Amino acid sequence: MNNKSKVWAVLLCCVGALAVSCGKKSAVHVPEAKVTKGVFYVDIYEEGEIEAVNSINISSPNIPWRFGNLKISNIVTDGDEVQAGDTVITFDPAEVRKSILDYEDRLVVSNAEMEKMLAQHELQMEELNADYEVTRISHEISRMQLESASHESEIKKREIQLNLEKADISLARAKEQIENRRRIQAEEVKKKRLSIRQDEERLAEAHSTLDKLFVVTPSPGIAIVSRNHSTNSKYQAGDQCWSQQQLIQLPDLSKLKAKVNINEVDISQVTKGLKVQIRPDAFSDSIFTGTVTTVANLAQNKDNKSKIKVFPVEIVIDQSNKNLLPGLTVSCRIIVDEINDVCYVPLEALHVEGDKSYVYKKTVTGYDKVQVQTGPTNSDYVIIESGLDEGDKVALVDPTIVETEKEKK
Repeated sequence: MNNKSKVWAVLLCCVGALAVSCGKKSAVHVPEAKVTKGVFYVDIYEEGEIEAVNSINISSPNIPWRFGNLKISNIVTDGDEVQAGDTVITFDPAEVRKSILDYEDRLVVSNAEMEKMLAQHELQMEELNADYEVTRISHEISRMQLESASHESEIKKREIQLNLEKADISLARAKEQIENRRRIQAEEVKKKRLSIRQDEERLAEAHSTLDKLFVVTPSPGIAIVSRNHSTNSKYQAGDQCWSQQQLIQLPDLSKLKAKVNINEVDISQVTKGLKVQIRPDAFSDSIFTGTVTTVANLAQNKDNKSKIKVFPVEIVIDQSNKNLLPGLTVSCRIIVDEINDVCYVPLEALHVEGDKSYVYKKTVTGYDKVQVQTGPTNSDYVIIESGLDEGDKVALVDPTIVETEKEKK
C-alpha cells in the first residue's frame, strides 16, 4: 500500500469513528424548547372558590335561649335543586316539644287552681257578708233600744248608748273586713291570671319556635350548604349552631365571583381592574375570564389553626356557564403585568450558579453553555434580556448530565 492509500485509510477510519460517535450522541434524548418572542405575562396563581355575587341567605332561626341550642337533625344535600316552600333544614325539636308539654301541664294545673281559688273567694265573701248582716242587725237593735229608752234611768240609758257604740264599731269592722278581703282576693286573682297568661304566652312561643325549626326555602334554586368553621366541613346532621347563623345560600347563578386569598408577599402586586384567567379544577379544559373587583385592606389568618396572613380578593367572572357553580374550586391566574416584545424561555431551561445564569443553547455539534441576562419571571417562564435570540433552541435539562447517565447505561 502506497503512502496515498494509507492516508485515505486513516481518513476513512476517522470518519467512521466520528460517525459512530455522532450516532451515540444522537441516541441521547434531550428535551428542548425554542426561545419565544412576544408578550410576556407577569402573573400570580392562587386557588379559590366560586361564590355568587348575589344570593339569598338562609340562616338558623332566632329562638329564645330557654329552648337550648340549635342542633341540626336534617339538612338538604349540598348542590341539590330546591323549589319554593321545600323544607331545607330541620332542627331537633325534642327540647321545644318537651317545653310545650310542660306548659300545657302547668296551664291545666293553673286553671284548676284558679277555679278552686274563685270558689274559695266566693265562700269567704258569703261568710263575711253573713257576719256583716248579723252585725248590722245587732246594731239596728241597739239603735232601737236607745230610741225607746226615754223613760229609763240614766244608768240604763248609758248602758244602751255604750252597746250602740260597740255595735257601731263592730259594723264598721265587718265592713272593713269585707273591703280588705275583696282587695286581697283581687290581688290573688290578678297574680294567678298573670301566671296563667305568662304560661299561655310561653306555650304560644314554644309552638311558634317549633314551626321555626322546620326551615323552608323562600324561592327555587341550587342549595349551597355553608361551611362549619368549627369543623372546616359543610354543615351536616348533628352539628350545632347559633341563632341567625348562615347555613344555606340560594345563589343567583347569572353573576358569579371567585374568592381567593393572596399571601402578604404578593398582595402589593394585586390591584382592582387586573384581568384574571379562571380554570375550574373539575373542568380543567375550560378557561374563563374575570376582573379583580375587591382587594381587602386588612389581613386575616389563613385558617383557624394557621398564623399565615392572607388578604381576601374577589374576582367577578365575566361569563356564566352551566359548569360554573358556587362551591367549585378554581385556579386563578391573575395577570399582574404585560411586557411586550421580549424573549423568554421555560424556567426549566435556566441554570443558576452563584450570581450568574446560564442556558444550554443548541448548536450544530451539541449544546453550548451560554451566560444570559434575565428579567422578570412568572410561574412558567423567565425573560431573557441578552444572550439568546428568538428561535434559538435551549435544553430543558443539563445535557451533560443526560449524556453521563446514558454512558453509564
